Amino acid sequence: MGELRIYNTLTRREEVFVPREPGKVSMYACGLTPQAPAHVGHMRGVIVMDIVQRWFEQLGYEVNFVQNFTDIDDKIIRRAQEEGISTQEVAEKYSRMYIEDAQALGVRLPRFVKVTEHMNDIIEMVQRLVEYGYAYVVDGDVYFSVERFPEYGKLSGRSIDEMRAGARVEVDERKRNPLDFALWKAAKPGEPAWDSPWGPGRPGWHIECTTLSLKYLGAAFDIHAGGMDLIFPHHENEIAQSEAYLRCEMPFVRYWLHWGPVRLKEQKMSKSTGVFVPIRELRQQYEPAVIRLFLLSVAYRTPLEFSYERLEEAGAALERMRTAVQRARALLRTLPQLPEPEEVVAQPYREQFREAMNSDFNTAQALAIAFEVVREINQRLSDAEGTGGLQTAGALLALLNALQWMVETVLGVPLEIRAAPEMELLNQLMERVIDWRQQLRARKIFDLADRIRDDLKSLGILLEDSPQGTLWRLKGD
Repeated sequence: MGELRIYNTLTRREEVFVPREPGKVSMYACGLTPQAPAHVGHMRGVIVMDIVQRWFEQLGYEVNFVQNFTDIDDKIIRRAQEEGISTQEVAEKYSRMYIEDAQALGVRLPRFVKVTEHMNDIIEMVQRLVEYGYAYVVDGDVYFSVERFPEYGKLSGRSIDEMRAGARVEVDERKRNPLDFALWKAAKPGEPAWDSPWGPGRPGWHIECTTLSLKYLGAAFDIHAGGMDLIFPHHENEIAQSEAYLRCEMPFVRYWLHWGPVRLKEQKMSKSTGVFVPIRELRQQYEPAVIRLFLLSVAYRTPLEFSYERLEEAGAALERMRTAVQRARALLRTLPQLPEPEEVVAQPYREQFREAMNSDFNTAQALAIAFEVVREINQRLSDAEGTGGLQTAGALLALLNALQWMVETVLGVPLEIRAAPEMELLNQLMERVIDWRQQLRARKIFDLADRIRDDLKSLGILLEDSPQGTLWRLKGD
């Protein structure tokens, strides 16, 4: 099968994946600050991690995947004031929407953990950093001293001097170094606050992920993931405070995985700039499977340019897949008995697909292999028009099984439209009607078979006969 190779941001190269514990994978991804509806850029990261988890499971690993909700933050406080509700209500409202959007796109949810439910853990970690001499207290604020951590900058590849020269941070003369970052923030009037040894306040941004990931996954866990925009300062700061806290040779994380941004008109999607497309709005225009296929169309580290034209292309590509599957299944239904799958036909495609996924989860290449399978299915169907279905049925069955494994099981894209209950009932009914009509035609009762076709047409349901069987569709589809 080959070895799984992952691009590690820390070492700037692809590495063979070796887990901390044999047969187990521990993963953490930086989650949402729930203060507004999620946009397409947020969903790319969600889909990437869903694919990573799915592939690890295909390789036989037991996966422990944790993701946080930063449910207290300046933006959440502002949103609460705007909407006239509590910060907790804001966070719960938009967290729930985010989960609904992810599930609609076929994502299997990780274990979600909330910052506000772990204040004691966060305070304990900050205390340790102060005791160890890595942090200092100023007027109720606690700052991490970057100069106390000699390896600061190893993730982003920049030295402290370079970062200081290009730093865009608020001027605060109380800091020993402009790059020092807050571990704990003293409370401002009217803001939510928690008691601490330094007075009422709340956590800084970076300490949250360190505390939660170490609590649930332990030191040297396997994969820490996030968008490329988090490499500096967020993940750089996480490494510094985590490895200072651990005070040992053991690294905080073994592999750092970062996905590229989704861009709109060559700008990164971001609520702060107003350049974004809400995922809920897009779900009203496109089937979730189409959105998912679009998000998988390029390798995860490559920036993805959003456009409605590319979504239409994804929709057309999915339709080609589904049409091939539908035609093949229609032919197989005409056979009195299904043969054994000719796995030798599909095996080369399976191996190529595995190699693509083992090459840093390359979904773009994996999809290209899946479409090669579709091409061969269509060729086999064309051949069957002249030779009959029996000669190619075993090959078709193997190719269908392979395609379903690739596209549905691994990539999470359904090859059948997820119909509403009423539509599902209609699907089942039409399968019965087509079967009854085929029995009539086999008994040469053509007038009644034709009357069924014509009556359905008058109701807006079209039957299309072909050598591979009979398909149905609604008029206008």
